[in-house]
Amino acid sequence: MGGVFSSLLASLFGSREVRILMLGLDNAGKTSILYRLKDGAHIKTVPTIGFNVETLEFNNISMQVWDLGGQASIRPYWRSYYQRQEAVIFVVDSTDRDRMSIAQSELASLLEEEELEDAIVCIFANKQDAPEAMEVADVAEAMGVNRLQDRTWTIIGTSALKGTGLEEGLSWISNNLKST
Repeated sequence: MGGVFSSLLASLFGSREVRILMLGLDNAGKTSILYRLKDGAHIKTVPTIGFNVETLEFNNISMQVWDLGGQASIRPYWRSYYQRQEAVIFVVDSTDRDRMSIAQSELASLLEEEELEDAIVCIFANKQDAPEAMEVADVAEAMGVNRLQDRTWTIIGTSALKGTGLEEGLSWISNNLKST
């Protein structure tokens, strides 16, 4: 009965709670993005061992964002967080050409997971402010996302340092979650 009542209230007042996973290789900028979105400023971060979780309010949606560490030794544990996730933000370091194939492989593995089959995917091609950054279209090609079918996805150029593209990404997520 309580679940029905809270669903009714959410539909009347437009608030909704969603769970979002933020994944990507180490040093892609996940934690910097999370705290830029939460606090509106760039903060110095250290590599995440484990996870960070923050709740962001955006367009009448309460987004519980789980930022998981991206080191190779931690990635096998990502699957422990797959249940009930409605969206995945996959952060790619646009300057890290040497590990682009590893990022592509990790994203492909995620997209094969049954627990994430209904999750929408927003790829942040991060560090676009760096002169050596790959163009967003080149990141999309390297990540193989142009070949995705039966999946709601987008790729957005971002900069955790400057904050560019991040609100656009949350807006895309918000709009696509509302339509599901």
